Amino acid sequence: MSARSQAVAIVDQLDAEYRRSVQNLKDALHAFLATRTPPDPAIRAGGAWVYPALRLTYAAKGPGPRLPRAFARFSQSGVYRSTITRPDLFRDYLIEQLSLLLGDFEVEVEMTRSAQEIPYSYILDGADLSDTVAPAAEIAQYFPSAELASIGDEIADGLWSPERSAARPLTLFDGPRTDFSLARLAHYTGSPVEGIQAYVLFTNYHRYVDEFVRWGAAQLALPGHPFESLVCPGGVVISADTPDPVRAAAESPWRRHQMPAYHLTAPGRRGVSLINIGVGPSNAKTITDHLAVLRPEAWLMIGHCGGLRSSQTIGDYVLAHAYLRDDKVLDSVLPPEIPIPSIAEVQVALQRAAEMVTGESGDELKKRLRTGTIVTTDDRNWELHFTRSALRFNQSRAVAIDMESATIAAQGYRFRTPYGTLLCVSDKPLHGEIKLPGQANAFYERAISQHLRIGILAMDLLREEGPRLHSRKLRSFDEPPFR
Repeated sequence: MSARSQAVAIVDQLDAEYRRSVQNLKDALHAFLATRTPPDPAIRAGGAWVYPALRLTYAAKGPGPRLPRAFARFSQSGVYRSTITRPDLFRDYLIEQLSLLLGDFEVEVEMTRSAQEIPYSYILDGADLSDTVAPAAEIAQYFPSAELASIGDEIADGLWSPERSAARPLTLFDGPRTDFSLARLAHYTGSPVEGIQAYVLFTNYHRYVDEFVRWGAAQLALPGHPFESLVCPGGVVISADTPDPVRAAAESPWRRHQMPAYHLTAPGRRGVSLINIGVGPSNAKTITDHLAVLRPEAWLMIGHCGGLRSSQTIGDYVLAHAYLRDDKVLDSVLPPEIPIPSIAEVQVALQRAAEMVTGESGDELKKRLRTGTIVTTDDRNWELHFTRSALRFNQSRAVAIDMESATIAAQGYRFRTPYGTLLCVSDKPLHGEIKLPGQANAFYERAISQHLRIGILAMDLLREEGPRLHSRKLRSFDEPPFR
């Protein structure tokens, strides 16, 4: 049996076991809500509601193979194990990782049942509970609920210790941590997690959303396009047959959600998602905390910034090659002295995309696109204490300032997701060029379409990179085998 066939068989087993546990839990919960009869404790004790687990045993026989890829590899012999949720959603990812490991290593793989129960809130929605007045505390007496003590990022943050477990982690995120984030993603973005694509663009202005919808709708109307649909908040799905796609998107309930997301879907989640995260590092951390469990191929920030150099002009681009982190939201888990390296493949893709979209290169492009350090601050009114910041700006050679980019880059580094930033200068507060209403509108209309197309084209180029995109510089020395 080929490595892929073995992987498919294992994932099928995971899926069957997960569905069985979910159905058992749903049946017991609906029976309880209908009759208030507690479930049989023996059924729960027998593990009827638990997550399935994936267990790999690797016994090295001499030096391991020298592999060019940065993931799907073992750092040492041992037993590796993680609970798995939603095998249907992660099917392609699971099969890919297992196939690579089985193909290059002598490893034993088995599907087991864990001791971790699936919290009832992750398998039900509001409609399931609409006919009951049972308080959550009463349900939690008899059914598993989310326990924050068992949900965390210890593996990603390097805090996992072998003394605490008989097995090493197989993945960065286990079942409960993943389910926690899947629920939050639906809440914050207003769209089903199934629609989120593997290539994610972040923006901090809603006008980028308007342009993304127009561009996406135009793509769907083209013959032979690679996309399936445009999914908007509230589950609104736009296809090539939608009469007025721009209006349909505008009338979706996006205002109800803190960070509305729009997904131009393609088979295998190979399309592009755009998420309007708003302004500030807190939102940037929140959304990336949760998106990371989907193991995206890349995420990029395309938004607006303040230009810090007199030579810049409103509408110029800034390609980040370094970040001065003054956002503070990650200092406790990723201290600011930890360097956040630029990813070469991402830098090249953004540069090439800018050349292709603008039609400029060499010195002509350099007039509009500057590579340099971006400051990310948590203070929206940083201008009011510029005299305290001037020295750091000078020492870092910063060329632009915003409130999200360094946070997104640091989260990409932390969660092993390729990242990058291309910003557009919308004002120059140090040089008296601030955004006035009329100027802002003219700037937006002129710059947004081109900037967005650069971001989308960069994703196309990154898609062509394949496994090379996942740089070794994002991996620790004792990395879990799965990407």
